[in-house]
Amino acid sequence: MHLLLLPYPDIKPEIFSIGPFAVRWYALAYIAGLVIGWQIMRRVCTQPPKVLSPEKIDDFLLWAALGVILGGRIGYVLFYKPSFFLENPGQIVMLWEGGMSFHGGLLGVITAILAFAFKNHISPFLLSDLVALVTPIGLFFGRIANFINGELWGRPTDVPWAMIFPRGGPLPRHPSQLYQATFEGILLFSLVLVVWRFTDGRRRPGLITGTFCMGYAVARIVGEIFREPDSFLGFLVGDWLTMGMLLSLPVLAFGAWLVIRAYRNPPLTGARAP
Repeated sequence: MHLLLLPYPDIKPEIFSIGPFAVRWYALAYIAGLVIGWQIMRRVCTQPPKVLSPEKIDDFLLWAALGVILGGRIGYVLFYKPSFFLENPGQIVMLWEGGMSFHGGLLGVITAILAFAFKNHISPFLLSDLVALVTPIGLFFGRIANFINGELWGRPTDVPWAMIFPRGGPLPRHPSQLYQATFEGILLFSLVLVVWRFTDGRRRPGLITGTFCMGYAVARIVGEIFREPDSFLGFLVGDWLTMGMLLSLPVLAFGAWLVIRAYRNPPLTGARAP
C-alpha cells in the first residue's frame, strides 16, 4: 500500500476564457520563453564580441517564433503520430490541445537561424550560440506547462513524491515533467551560462551551441528513464529505448562535432555588430 503521495495540483489548463477565446498555460509558456529569451539575447549581444545589434535580435524574434511553433508541430506530426494526423488533418492546427516535438522545434529553429544569417550576412554559429544560451528557459516553461496540463507523466513508482495524474490511471507515477524542467531547464541553463561566462565560449562560434546540444541530449535521455512512453508508440526496443532517446542521439553527435570544431578553429579577437 502506498502511504506517501504528493497531491497533484489540478490546475485548469485555461487561465481564463472570454467566449470562444481562451488563454492557456501552454501558450503562455511559449510566449514567456520567447520574450524572456529575447530580452536576454538583447542584453548579451551588447557584450564583446559584439556580433549582432539589439535591433537585429528584434528582427530575429519572429523568425525564431515561427521556427519553434511550425517546426515543433510538424515534428510532432511526423515523428510521433503521422497516421493519426493523416486521417485527421484538421487536428494539425489545434496547438492548444498540446503536441509539440522539441526535436522538430530544433530543426525549425536551425532553419530560421540559417535563413536569417544568410539574409544578414553573419555567421550562423554566432547567432545559434545566442539562441542556445536562452533556449533552456523556454524548455523549463514548456515542461511546467506539460505538468499543468497533466500530460507526459512518468512511469509508475513508489517514491514518496509520486503523484496520481488525472489522466494517468490509478497508479502513482513519477512527476517526470518536473524532472525534465530541472534537467532540461535549470541545470542545462546553468551549464551553458558557465561555459559562456567563465570560458572563452563566446569567442568560439558553435561552442555554446554544441554544449547545449550535448547537454540537452543527455538530459532528455535521463528524463526518458522516468517518463512513461507515449501510449501510441511504446518502447521501440525492449523496455528501455523510447523515441525521445532515439531522436536525442543525433543531437548528441552533432553537439560533439560542434564542440570539436569550435576548439579546432582560432577564437575571435574582435567583431562588429551588423
